[in-house]
Amino acid sequence: QLHLVESGGGLVQPGGSLRLSCATTGFSLETFAIGWFRQAPGKEREGVSCITSRSEFTKYVNSVKGRFTISRDNAKNMVYLQMNSLKPDDTGVYYCAAGPDYVPNDRSTCVTDREGLYGAWGQGTQVTVSS
Repeated sequence: QLHLVESGGGLVQPGGSLRLSCATTGFSLETFAIGWFRQAPGKEREGVSCITSRSEFTKYVNSVKGRFTISRDNAKNMVYLQMNSLKPDDTGVYYCAAGPDYVPNDRSTCVTDREGLYGAWGQGTQVTVSS
């Protein structure tokens, strides 16, 4: 059973920080890429960030570059999303998901624009950025 559980969400003022955690069980974390996705009220879910199985590659949606950092500790079966300088537009339910590395031209990458590539999802954690 592939199981992922997010934690660390909450209410924070604009400019504040949160650290989201994704705890994984049921599989060898080092064999999977992990993506972070979010869904704001009334909007479709969007990819925020992803990291390949052995941290060879990371990517971020333009709106969070320079503010968010994705990392992983495979020995602890944990993935993190550090979120700094939070804005109201960052509000939403944040999900972590597991999928395969994407390997074009023999280089490991990951993608966030094809949710169907991620086969296991957590239930989400709420992030609210408001004064």
